[in-house]
Amino acid sequence: MNAPTTTSGIPTAGDESGLPYYSAIGDECELFEAAYRNRLPLLLKGPTGCGKTRFVSHMAARLGRPLFTVACHDDLTAADLTGRFLLKGGETVWVDGPLTRAVREGGICYLDEVVEARKDVTVVLHPLTDDRRILPLERTGETLNAPEGFMLVVSYNPGYQNILKTLKPSTRQRFLAIEFDFPPAAREAEIVATESGLDLDRCKALVRLAGKIRALAGQDLEEGVSTRLLVYAASLVTDGLTLERAIRAALIEPVTDDEDVKKGLNDLMVAVLG
Repeated sequence: MNAPTTTSGIPTAGDESGLPYYSAIGDECELFEAAYRNRLPLLLKGPTGCGKTRFVSHMAARLGRPLFTVACHDDLTAADLTGRFLLKGGETVWVDGPLTRAVREGGICYLDEVVEARKDVTVVLHPLTDDRRILPLERTGETLNAPEGFMLVVSYNPGYQNILKTLKPSTRQRFLAIEFDFPPAAREAEIVATESGLDLDRCKALVRLAGKIRALAGQDLEEGVSTRLLVYAASLVTDGLTLERAIRAALIEPVTDDEDVKKGLNDLMVAVLG
C-alpha cells in the first residue's frame, strides 16, 4: 500500500509499513524529497555497505516512483544505459536501456558506483543534470524530455576510489550531494537487530567489533566492515551458528585473504567478545 501523499506528491510522515526498511540518521530523507520536488540530481557519497542503496530503495517506494538500479562496472557503456538495436524474430528492434526506461516512465534511475563506468557514461548524463533535463538518443534520432517524476541518483565511495577513478569537478558540480557514513553504534545495533532478528545485546557486541575493525581501514585492511556484513553475521547467528563462527564467515574472511591479518582479526574478536 502506498504511503499517504500531499498534493505535491510527496508522502506525509504517516504509515511507512511495506516500504524497504531504512533508519534515517539525519535529514537525508528530507534532502532527497527536496531534490525530487525541485527536479535536481543527487550524488550519494559513502563507504561500501553503509546503506546508500537501501536508502534509495526506501525513498523510491516512499515517493511511489519506479526504481531502475544499475550496478556500474568497468565495461558499462553509455549504450548499456540508453539502449541498443537487437535482433528479435528476424527483425532489428530498439530496446531501451534502464536510463531510457526511467526517463520514459518518470522513474528514479540509480547508478551505483558511477565512477566504475566508462567515461562516455558521464557524457550521456550531463544533459539530464542541468536545466535541459533531456536524453538525446542518437541511434534513434529521439530527444526525450524528462518528466516531473524522473530523478537521477548516483553514488560512489570516495574513500575507496583512487585518483584514476573519481568524478570530475564538471560532473560533481551538477549534483546535490549527501555524505553517508556508518550509523552511530547504538543506532547501528538497532538496525542490525531489526534486519536480522538477533537480540540487541549480541548485536551491540558485533557493532563493537566492527568499530575496532574499521579503525584498521587504510592500514591492514582496504576497507572496514560494512553494516551489510554485520546483518549477515547476525542473520547467521539467528539461524543457529555460534557468534564466533558467524563472525569468521561474515566479518573476517570477506575483508582479507592475508593469513596474518585474519589471525589478528580473530584475536581481536576474542578480545572484544571476552
